[in-house]
Amino acid sequence: MTKKSPTASPYEFGINSFGDIAVKDDGALMNYAESLRLVIDEAVLADKLGIDAIGLGEHHRFEYSISSPDVVLAGIATRTKNIKLASAVTVLSSDDPVRVFERFSTIDALSNGRAQVILGRGSFTESFPLYGYELRDYDQLFEEKIDLFSKLLDEKPVTWSGELRASLTNADVFPKTESGHLATFVGVGGSPQSIVRAAAYGFPVMLAIIGGSPERFTPYAELYKRAANELGKPIYPLGMHSPGYIADTDEKAIEEAFPYFKTAMDRIGSTRGWSPMTREHFMSEVERGSMYVGSPETVAQKIVKAMKAIGVQRFDLVYGFGPVPATSRRRTIELFATKVIPRVRELLEEHKKS
Repeated sequence: MTKKSPTASPYEFGINSFGDIAVKDDGALMNYAESLRLVIDEAVLADKLGIDAIGLGEHHRFEYSISSPDVVLAGIATRTKNIKLASAVTVLSSDDPVRVFERFSTIDALSNGRAQVILGRGSFTESFPLYGYELRDYDQLFEEKIDLFSKLLDEKPVTWSGELRASLTNADVFPKTESGHLATFVGVGGSPQSIVRAAAYGFPVMLAIIGGSPERFTPYAELYKRAANELGKPIYPLGMHSPGYIADTDEKAIEEAFPYFKTAMDRIGSTRGWSPMTREHFMSEVERGSMYVGSPETVAQKIVKAMKAIGVQRFDLVYGFGPVPATSRRRTIELFATKVIPRVRELLEEHKKS
């Protein structure tokens, strides 16, 4: 994460989108082109409202419009001034480390140093056959590619060899970043091995928490700090992201969000053997789990509780989770920026003083 001045807040708050196909005012689903343009407009709004970052996920499924987050981020870069531009995540296993570095160093240039690449193994596997990779190599692909990517970050000629990607000998990669540093994170969905690997390479971690009690990730945060300390690596602030929906009242948010969240979770669950989401399950996640649904005050209180429990300094809200109307997506962003984030900062500052 970027360095802060002594007087700046140590906390950061962002929004994330997977490019879920949104619903228009007339009730019809947007097409893919409309959805992509909507995400760019939402990023512009978030920038104007002072949100710290936007992260865009990479998916290759019918319900998502974003398969190339870096391209969309480049478009956002030319229309915004301050917001940080992140992937959430870049599926490194089925991509090429050299190309990933080149694309994000280009975004970094277009945005005057605001690019952030978040590397991940991928929660879905569609990209593997799509790009000609074997699922049996799932683990080895990521191991090799993150190793190569870590060397590319030095921005010097690289000599590297592996089994699943062609070797490099004194290879130089362009463009270089203006600062000499490309902000890089690792997205982790709950694997201790992934936590230790990120610490070993000296990468900060973003925890992807889409269900269950957020407190169950506290041991992962502790493991990261312990591993980094034992390996002699820097201990960076941690971040997390979770889905949410904000409206003027708790009742309105819950009634509106349930069908959208159910659609999204049932689609995910259909590939993982999960039972369809019930109203009871949804309410359990809202009240005690990792769905941040409610009024600004309710959502703010829940974010603070999770941040304190896990020990993170960045929280990204996954907005537009499911086929949410464009107007509701915009309202969530507006309330998050103008009501939730200021309240969260206030509560965290009070906690520090107590």
